[in-house]
Amino acid sequence: MSDDRAIEPQPVRKRSRWRRLGLWATALAALALPAGAQILRPLGGVVGGLPAVGPTIGQTLERGAGVVDRTLPDPQSLLEDRRRRLRDLVRANRRLLDTDAAGDPIVRGEVLATSPTPQALAAARAVGFTALRQTPLEGLDLQVVVLAPPPRMSAREALGRLRKLDPQGQYDLNPLYFSAGATTAGSAAPPARTGAGASGARVGLIDTGVDTRLPVFAAVAVEQRGFAAGAPTAAAHGAATASLIAGRLGAFHGAAPGARLYVADIYGATPTGGSAEALAGALAWMAQVRVAVINVSLVGPPNGLVAAAVRALSARGARIVAAVGNDGPAAPPAYPASYPQVIAVTAVDAHDRVLPEAGRAAHVDYAAPGAQMSAAAPGGGLAAVRGTSFAAPIVAGRLALLLHEADPGADGAALAALDREARPAVGGRAGHGVIGDDVRLAPPRR
Repeated sequence: MSDDRAIEPQPVRKRSRWRRLGLWATALAALALPAGAQILRPLGGVVGGLPAVGPTIGQTLERGAGVVDRTLPDPQSLLEDRRRRLRDLVRANRRLLDTDAAGDPIVRGEVLATSPTPQALAAARAVGFTALRQTPLEGLDLQVVVLAPPPRMSAREALGRLRKLDPQGQYDLNPLYFSAGATTAGSAAPPARTGAGASGARVGLIDTGVDTRLPVFAAVAVEQRGFAAGAPTAAAHGAATASLIAGRLGAFHGAAPGARLYVADIYGATPTGGSAEALAGALAWMAQVRVAVINVSLVGPPNGLVAAAVRALSARGARIVAAVGNDGPAAPPAYPASYPQVIAVTAVDAHDRVLPEAGRAAHVDYAAPGAQMSAAAPGGGLAAVRGTSFAAPIVAGRLALLLHEADPGADGAALAALDREARPAVGGRAGHGVIGDDVRLAPPRR
């Protein structure tokens, strides 16, 4: 899929209107539920297995009891909220985390070298660098070497030193990637309705771990692997995204019910979970198990190692589907959604309007339901969910029904069929259109 196929202009809004609507966003911020009313719970410095960055603007708006359907947040407020949440995360984990030049969290004291030459590694060691880990990314023909800088040198300084030492090499920091959605309290399953399963569909999911004992996964084969300390660790985000791909519970069903899931937990139980190193390792595993479609409902900055892994996996015929995030249109473009090889997904509400908090990417390919809807909850029932996190798995599930094998050049017919299913969103900004309306089930009453 080329960039030209998906890039679309963003509408221009009058500044005076944003000022007025910004007052609504500020007022709604006071309506936050207490922490105990949320599904995501602290676990070793993280929330629900994901870095604890606080409630999204989507959660705040959802609590507006109908006001959300008539207002838009101030883009600058969304951006400032994003920056504050990231600062708070790093401040709470200073021993393990630092920031890059843009203020995004990175793993402290680590630089990633992608497939460095022996000569480059020898030169790095000669000036005081230490190789902490050397890991082949089997299936992608890549290798990652994690280098620690000399004493009293920050990772940012070390990155500049290595790039000067080896201008032809690929070096980058080790940033963290975050979820693109949140859940609320769960409830029991709704009445059942019948429907066919997704025989033959296989889908990869890079997220938190998934509790396979939940009733929603009773008819789903799930294989899991961990790529962070303590992984796989089941958490709310993974349960919700997995259910929207393959689950079934009463009237609820995912986009490809009964599909076989390959779940890569890159979070585990550590504040450094969700790193670029872990994400690249998960992508390599997806190449090994040869899934044709992989969902990534996570967002972060561009990264050389992740970009190389995405290119290598895509060259093998796999399609990655990723969320554009929930930090608003003023936030930096989200990755991996912004890589040209990735299918970028935004979210719409029950009225087919793109969510006001939806982030942006270098391109947008599709939209799917991402508000006023249900997904699996850790307690065994369903929960209300909101965010682009929950739109991406719907598109991934639909694509997996059409694309069973990772085969370069074999996705043209599948994408054409997906295009035929898509229909326009209100106001545009949804790429080829909205996918998967039938997956939306009204959230349980609380």
